[in-house]
Amino acid sequence: MRTNVVFTLTGRDRIGLVDNITELLLGLGGNVETSRMARLGGEFAVLMLVSLPEEQVDHIETTVAALTAQGYKVTVNQTGPGPAETPDGWQFYEIEVEGADHEGIIHEIAHHLSQRGINIESMDTGTKSAPVSGTPLFTMSARVAVPPSLKGESWESQLAEVGQRLNVEIDVTDAKE
Repeated sequence: MRTNVVFTLTGRDRIGLVDNITELLLGLGGNVETSRMARLGGEFAVLMLVSLPEEQVDHIETTVAALTAQGYKVTVNQTGPGPAETPDGWQFYEIEVEGADHEGIIHEIAHHLSQRGINIESMDTGTKSAPVSGTPLFTMSARVAVPPSLKGESWESQLAEVGQRLNVEIDVTDAKE
């Protein structure tokens, strides 16, 4: 029988790090089900959902000890038996945000969503230079699950008002399953 673990790693970036991590997990019979990895400054961050034989769960900590000895911060948390499920009737949406970068954008949007019971399923943020001026532009892509109780509510127009206050453009579209 297989079980799932959430594997995270942060530490200095280097060539071959992902190769090293996946080799260790493969040696345990592990399979990366889904992952996010990014270089953030000079650090590298890894977030993976890994399935592996149940009997190997106790061995994963000792297997990745070599990474810890190299200064990487590693966590391993066993999850439930299957994928997290969204309750019936919830609607998925994609939210795209772009505008002048400044403090508090993520918090304001996350706060607005959480106050309405909207769950953030995934979120990617970053900055890029504006084409002409080179001014830093904030970008965000998020997938959210909206409860059926908000059907017909004005949560989208209220979110647009948050965008106007923050001086960012927010687009909401139905997510493709």
